[in-house]
Amino acid sequence: MDKSTVLRTSDANRLKMQSRRRLKDKLANATIGLGGISVILSIVLIFFYLLYEVWPLFSGAEFEPGKSAATTVPSLYLDADEYNESGIRIQADGRYDLIAAKTGAVISEHHLPLPTGATVSAIIKGPVLGGLVGVGLSNGEMLVVKPDYQSTFDEHNARTTTANLKFPYGEKALRIDVAGQPLRQFTLYGDEKKLIVLAHTAAGVEQIKFAKPVQESTESDGLSLDFDSEPAAEAAADNGLSETERTPLPFNGTTVNAVVYGQDGVWGYVVHDDTQLAVYSLRGEPTLSQELRITEPGVKVTAVNALQGNISLLIGDSRGQVAQWFPIRSGDGDSENFVMQKVRGIKLGESAITAIAPEIARKGFIAGDAKGVVSYFYTTSDRLIAQAQVATTPIRTLSLSRRSEGVLAQSDDAYSFWKLDSHHPDVSASALFTKVWYESYPKPDYTWQSSSANIDFESKLSMIPLSFGTLKAAVYAMILAAPLASLGAMYTSMFMAPALRRKVKPTIELMGALPTVILGFLAGLWLAPTIEANLPGIFSLLLLTPLGILLIGYLWSRMPLEKRSFADGWAPIILIGPILLIGYVCFTLSQPVEVLFFGGDVRLWLETQTGLNFDQRNALIVGLTMGFAVIPSIYSISEDALFAVPRHLPNGSLALGATQWQTLMRVVLPTASPGIFSALMIGLGRAIGETMIVLMATGNTAVMDWNIFEGMRTLSANLAVEMGEAEVASTHFRVLFLSALLLFVITFVLNTAAEIVRNRLRKKYGSL
Repeated sequence: MDKSTVLRTSDANRLKMQSRRRLKDKLANATIGLGGISVILSIVLIFFYLLYEVWPLFSGAEFEPGKSAATTVPSLYLDADEYNESGIRIQADGRYDLIAAKTGAVISEHHLPLPTGATVSAIIKGPVLGGLVGVGLSNGEMLVVKPDYQSTFDEHNARTTTANLKFPYGEKALRIDVAGQPLRQFTLYGDEKKLIVLAHTAAGVEQIKFAKPVQESTESDGLSLDFDSEPAAEAAADNGLSETERTPLPFNGTTVNAVVYGQDGVWGYVVHDDTQLAVYSLRGEPTLSQELRITEPGVKVTAVNALQGNISLLIGDSRGQVAQWFPIRSGDGDSENFVMQKVRGIKLGESAITAIAPEIARKGFIAGDAKGVVSYFYTTSDRLIAQAQVATTPIRTLSLSRRSEGVLAQSDDAYSFWKLDSHHPDVSASALFTKVWYESYPKPDYTWQSSSANIDFESKLSMIPLSFGTLKAAVYAMILAAPLASLGAMYTSMFMAPALRRKVKPTIELMGALPTVILGFLAGLWLAPTIEANLPGIFSLLLLTPLGILLIGYLWSRMPLEKRSFADGWAPIILIGPILLIGYVCFTLSQPVEVLFFGGDVRLWLETQTGLNFDQRNALIVGLTMGFAVIPSIYSISEDALFAVPRHLPNGSLALGATQWQTLMRVVLPTASPGIFSALMIGLGRAIGETMIVLMATGNTAVMDWNIFEGMRTLSANLAVEMGEAEVASTHFRVLFLSALLLFVITFVLNTAAEIVRNRLRKKYGSL
């Protein structure tokens, strides 16, 4: 083979290799590009999925018109079942109709068992959850009725709901006004054993108590309170209640607009003379607690009702406004004095409010005005949800179905049904991110409380306490982790002996492999009780350890150079013994110090002398544990960035006469600053997103206090705690997704800011 042939073969082989290399490069570029695009696409999809789940929270609501029917006799009472299939209406002539709620069509006609010659003078609903309805009569008596709905299913699983009107205390009317004047303004509160009525009668304002007949016991002497016995049931069918007590209340008014019971009969509210509110305390002997004006000059009260739970009083006026009032504790937190406070004024229109009806299960209400407009407002979110022109004449009677999906309205001449579509009225930007004045709170506040055993519960879904808790946990963790990790990285990269560095660095990085659930478990079950039992020792340790290290360093520097040259780069080993000794002394003397200086109880001393509450699982525990978890990440990345500084830079600095410390501060740190900053941001991001440590090492109380001895609740921990209990598609469920979205946005913003700063640092110090 001649030389030219060899060259041609070599060129051909080289071309093949180059072609293969180009193909490999293209495949690598395509793979890397596809991987990068996939990561970006995944992040975008996560964002839009979270947004998809959150978006319905802020969607509006609307009234959808249904059927209307002309009426000759206006209804004084309307009610419908939860499916808007059947309903009940009671008319002034004593007739009550069982109707199809959506059309108003009469299914059957019935008559109330009115005494001879009596007519209906007023119909008042009691607390919405009780379901009792009082029918006031023209002769001063009252019938108590209760709507009852029964659902049945046929063989095809088709539902049929039937309505009925029950008489829980018997069909015999109760005497309320002894003088026999028409009963117009009253309220009632009761259960299966008793009934309490607060009414305006000819004698003034009176509270009348009724009870079921007491049956004589056959097993022992005296009387038995067995209200479930058959004789009692038979008595109730005929005359279920007997009057036991009649108490007059001090009243100086002339005309009465409305009488309302508040908070399980604890308060009595009498709105009178179009402008005044008399507040009665009904604990024990009834007393007049407060008398105040509730309208501005020239404005009259036109409608009154209580919000669900009967804590808040809703007062509509002639200007088209509804004011929310409720009692708050006056003075210090232990005071039993309460005063009525106007919490919010709600402008619904320009016409007088003629009717107000609360929701059955939520803190919203509907209001009708003199122009036939119905408005739906939610108090917690301070949000007007929807409005609709329901009639052309004033609204006289309003009712919401049990699921708040249907509105029944009676105007002067027509009955109408409107469908209400509103799934998350209790959420608004103000309710999530600003202070809200919740029922019974002394002032507006940020609060997270998503559930309660109380059926009158008002959901409190502020994002601020959770965001604050997330920030608090991250800050305390970074206070520990950032200086220890970054300073440790500086020492190992610049001053530590290479042989020792090869052992220390993998050991610290191995710490990062510890599952956070194990760290949280140890923090909650071992570290927290240990710190609580040795609190003086812990603070002594935090104070004396750096002082001891400085002292040993000073003494070491005073030793002759020839005696300490053997330890160049191995000096940290010398500190192990003194640090262990300091720890032993601090923990040994912890109890004597607590007895000597803090009266034997440092936690009580903190509370009484400094006002700081101490929880066993607190921010200190979280800071120590989560700092321990974050240190390996910050240390490893920082150390790699410092060690990766080109050796000619520190060598040149040392050759020019600079010390190692000067070289570190003036040359190495600026060059490695982009990597160190990235390490700190990665550590901060992990601290913000940490779940298990915060979940197990703190009490998960949503408090907003920088006190290191109190806990917090973070966004991530709240998701872990409550997501499993949240009903799918509920407000609570979507708000949890909102917290996940907020956590996503916070992390994204931090990482973006970190990347911008890192690039600027790289440009600034890249030329060194």
